[in-house]
Amino acid sequence: MSATRKHDSQEFKDELCREVVSSSKPVRAVAKDYGVNPETLRGWVYKYRQEHVGDEEALTLPERARLKELERENRELRAEREFLKKASAYFAREQR
Repeated sequence: MSATRKHDSQEFKDELCREVVSSSKPVRAVAKDYGVNPETLRGWVYKYRQEHVGDEEALTLPERARLKELERENRELRAEREFLKKASAYFAREQR
């Protein structure tokens, strides 16, 4: 004898999925805001994205340029981090 909850409606699921897809909010934050289990919302978002594959807007030229710049910066930061990890390990061994 389960009562129909607001969470069960397809409109509610789609609304939450649109919020996750269109905003930069993480799934966990949206799930917390609406009182839904994050893993459940992840499943809804996965299905929503499969059903709406072509609906997302393509990136504009400035967005593509920004994405490329961020990816380059990310590669550089990872390389720097790896170097620093190796250097700290080297100096830690040297001080013993």
